[in-house]
Parts: sequence; C-alpha cells; structure tokens
Amino acid sequence: MKGSKKMVFISIVCYCFVFIPLISCEQKPLILNVSKEKIKEIGDEVEFNCTVQNTQDYPVLWIKFDKDRLDRAPLSSNTFMIVRDKRISVNFDSITSTYSLKIKDLQEADTGFYQCQILITVAEKVSADVELQIRRPPMISRNTTRLINVTEGKQIELRCNADGFPVPRISWKRENDILLPSGGAIYRGNVLIIANAHRDDRGVYHCIAENGVGAEARANATVNIDFAPVITAIRPRVGQAQGYDVGLECKVEAHPRPVITWLKNDLELKREESTAHTDEFIDTYQRYSVGSFDYGEYVCRAQNKYGVAETKVELFETAIPVCASSCG
Repeated sequence: MKGSKKMVFISIVCYCFVFIPLISCEQKPLILNVSKEKIKEIGDEVEFNCTVQNTQDYPVLWIKFDKDRLDRAPLSSNTFMIVRDKRISVNFDSITSTYSLKIKDLQEADTGFYQCQILITVAEKVSADVELQIRRPPMISRNTTRLINVTEGKQIELRCNADGFPVPRISWKRENDILLPSGGAIYRGNVLIIANAHRDDRGVYHCIAENGVGAEARANATVNIDFAPVITAIRPRVGQAQGYDVGLECKVEAHPRPVITWLKNDLELKREESTAHTDEFIDTYQRYSVGSFDYGEYVCRAQNKYGVAETKVELFETAIPVCASSCG
C-alpha cells in the first residue's frame, strides 16, 4: 500500500515537470522590426517592411490610417489583398519572416500612417506604425481670412493657414507693395496683427505660402475699416460768369458709404447716398446757366453712422467765363 502511494506521488511530479514546459513554449507573437518614416515624391514607389515572430496562425495585417488617424482602411491579411488596387502588393519572405508592403505610383492621398498588425483576438493585437509623407505643394486652407470689417482703432488679426509638405512658410504683403502697418514690406508668420487699425490700413493683403515644392500659393484678404467721414473742398472759392455752367466739388473719405448733402442758406439742394466703389471719392454739385441768385456759400456735408463732416465752397461772380476746356 505504501509502495503504491509513492508511485502516485512520483507520477504527479513527473506530470508537472512535463506539462509546465509545454505551456511556457507558447510565446506571444511579436513585431521585431518595422520600417522608419518615408518621405517620397508623387509618382514614386515605396516599400514598408515588417518583421514578425511567433505568429503561428495569427493573421498579419497592413492597415492604412489617414494623417489625422480618423479614417482607417485594411489593405491586406498576410499576402491576401483586401483592397483591390493594382498599385499595392504584399510579399512574404519566409526566411526572415518579413511582410513587405509595396505601393507604386504614389499619390497625395497615400499620405498617412501604415500599421503592421498581428491580430491575436478581437480585443488583443500587436502593432507598429510607420508614417509616409508625400512632398506636395502648398494649398491655402479654407479657414484663412478673406474679408474683415472693423471700426477704426480696433485690433485686426489676419490669419493664413496652408497645408503641404514640407510645412509651408507663410508671409504677408500688401497690394502694390504698400508698406505694412508695421513699416516693413513683408511680414513672416501666419498671423498678421494690426494693433490699432487706421483708415490707411484698409485695402488688400496677400497671404503667400511656399515650401519649395511646385508653385507658391496665394490668397487675398480684404480689410475694410469703418470710420467717420473726412471732407475737404477741392477749390474753396470758385468763380464763374453769369449764364455759364459750374461744378462745385468736395473730396470725401468715409466707410461705410455716406449720404452726401449739398446746401445753400440751409436749403437742401441735393441729397443722395454715395455710389462710389471706393472709400475715397469726389462728389460734384452741378449748376447750369448760373444766375445772380446762385452766388454765395454752399455747404457739402457727408454723414454715415460713425459721424458727420462738412466743408464750404464759395461761388463768386466773374466778368470773364471760367471754362475747364472750351466754353464753346
């Protein structure tokens, strides 16, 4: 009886010694090596290598993620292609246990991250990523400032964003090479700040993006600055003989468009909203066949929601007609 117990004990010990090594031999799948980041041109070819170990019957997948990692697309499982794209292929080297993903005729849409993945269970996987960058010319983003309206004295921020690889360099210039409010001809940076906007700062600003790939990209930002009218007489005193026509003129600066009123002796002679396409223009009050009652002082008045301004023009009598070209 004692002998049989001893034999049972020995058999249990032997069983444990045999079984435990078998468990330890089932090693987890590993990714030993994956390619480094690749930078390519449009039309080039690229190859990514992924060396694995202990994969047994676990599938090895190549998966593409977009540059923001928001969208994913499985490309292959082992050497079976999931995506039908003649440009893409996968090969397996049984000696090195390496899966090679090859993409020909690269396009801008191929930019992103490529993941080598060993799928163990639905919830468990082993993976390694490699990034592919495609050199591409700059492109101005939609969130770039195109139009801005501010009141004089306020701060302006002109923003310009551009996509491309390498990352584009951004600079700002004014139309017709007018100096920037800062005093320079060019500002380098994607945000141009005008701390205390003045009416002289209005106009078109050019955002320029360049990265050495292809042509530079440009976008225009129009700056409108609201301010109260400023008005001056072109000729404060105008002479004309009776029976001849005369034009009285005043120069106006304002934004938004002002209402222009001409008066004489507090009597309104003309009133209309300006139809000028610029913030600076000349308004004319025309008198035909001047009579003695037309001589005197005229007031040119401009008004918008930010204020009112006026100037005076005197019409006096001359013995000789004053003609711009010919009195015909």
